[in-house]
Amino acid sequence: MADVPAPIDVTQTSEWHALQQHFEKIQSSGANLKSWFANDPQRVKKLSYDLSDLHFDLSKNLVSDETIKLLVALGKAVDLEGRRDAMFSGVHINTTEDRAVLHTALRRPASEAGSLIVDGQDAVADVHEVLDRMYAFANKVRSGEWKGVTGKKIENVVSIGIGGSDLGPVMVYEALKPYADAGINVRYVSNIDPNDMAEKVKGLDPETTLVIIVSKTFTTLETMTNAREAKAWLLEGLKSQGAIDGGDASVERAIKSHFVAVSTNLELVEQFGIDPQNAFGFWSWVGGRYSVDAAVGLSLIIAFGPEVFKDFLAGFHDLDTYFCETPLEQNVVALMGLLNVWYVNFYKAESHAVLPYDQYLHRFPAYLQQLTMESNGKSTRWDGTPVTCETGEIFWGEAGTNGQHAFYQLIHQGTRMIPADFIAFANTPNPTKDGEQDVHELFLGNFLAQTKALAFGKTADEVRAEGTAEWMVPARVFTGNRPTTSVFGEALTPHALGELIALYEHITFVEGTVWGLDSYDQWGVELGKQLAKQITPALHDDEALASQDESTKALIAYYRAHRK
Repeated sequence: MADVPAPIDVTQTSEWHALQQHFEKIQSSGANLKSWFANDPQRVKKLSYDLSDLHFDLSKNLVSDETIKLLVALGKAVDLEGRRDAMFSGVHINTTEDRAVLHTALRRPASEAGSLIVDGQDAVADVHEVLDRMYAFANKVRSGEWKGVTGKKIENVVSIGIGGSDLGPVMVYEALKPYADAGINVRYVSNIDPNDMAEKVKGLDPETTLVIIVSKTFTTLETMTNAREAKAWLLEGLKSQGAIDGGDASVERAIKSHFVAVSTNLELVEQFGIDPQNAFGFWSWVGGRYSVDAAVGLSLIIAFGPEVFKDFLAGFHDLDTYFCETPLEQNVVALMGLLNVWYVNFYKAESHAVLPYDQYLHRFPAYLQQLTMESNGKSTRWDGTPVTCETGEIFWGEAGTNGQHAFYQLIHQGTRMIPADFIAFANTPNPTKDGEQDVHELFLGNFLAQTKALAFGKTADEVRAEGTAEWMVPARVFTGNRPTTSVFGEALTPHALGELIALYEHITFVEGTVWGLDSYDQWGVELGKQLAKQITPALHDDEALASQDESTKALIAYYRAHRK
């Protein structure tokens, strides 16, 4: 921690106390969105921001001009800008692992080589050396130059990973499907449940399938178990088709033709049978949940091509630049992070909904769950001391309009305040009409209606005016004053998606900085992994069973009695 100052106890700052007093004043005065809009004709203009492909409307948040001023002051009190600059420059702000945090280097242009030396390495040059190899490999697969062991073109890719090695690529693959132009289908396997692998390889021809194993250490339990299962499936399939004779030489050729790795452990890669020349690495300063724009995205380059991936990276970089160069007072990225602090710590909101009105983004909320909750779901600060306030949010959501028929009831009329981000795009790659009705406009009408309803609600008098029986009036009242942020884009392009992902990366960073967290470690996932290794033998070994607690013993007894 030599280069990282101890976190500031934000709850002891005058800025925190000023926010608390301001919050109490808002509560006691009854100020709400209706009155704020009525009293300030410039509210929307003042709280709207444009950032390259994206337009932001923060006006339906529970804030006044004074709130924004106080939140910015809080950010400055915890030296948000200084910690941001330290992260971008390669300071080891990941204190528990003594590592730099440089996912932002993954999207720096090649022209910046030599500008970022970290631990003696030129980070940007290293990134582009790997990117160039990935682009060259992907072009071989896409063009048909890379062939399976029988000489057939690759038509299917199975990418095996877990956590950040899966959630990011899956989300991006789904989001950018209209850009898939090589006739190559990609499937993703992550769950160690055998059902996942069985379903993902169903119907695939081993002769035309390429498997990508994504594991930095090449030791990840779930990934390597699935990798061995995929190897067995592929080799058995090739044998049954007469494509290989099963001898060592033919097996070796088959593995080298059908398997590649995203890993830095070249020794284990080679032991698996993969040619180390077909291994693409990334660095300790890239956390798994921040790695979709690293070699973890190899399957995406194969599906979409290098030019699309370059545009994707450019979107990340443009948002990074904005976040670094824009003063906090006008910095919508920083403000969204500070707004989340406002809701968590003062309104005591426990969850945050992300509601994309674009079916291609249907995996985006799941991706954000790992990004945000693995980063900030912590009760210890970066110097090892306990936190002094609530931290983290439960991120969740679903693509609209599906969510409207599932959980919006809770957001509109429940007892919990749930801030929500609504994301939509003005254009769709699949325009269609239902008679004379533009279906995308109907869809966007729902997007706009929901934020309006949440903000302004419906009064008892308005309900009565509709002829509603008096006893039923309370059930049909909408209190409103429920906060939302609207993110509107021209279209869901690779560039816009890169911006969206970087947006939430930096929102997470802002929150973590205020709370004093190391947002880049994840020790909370370790204990379960360790215990799984101890417990698994107990499923069939009495000696191992004897050391378990009574509940675990009983559950294992149930398993033994019912396993067929």
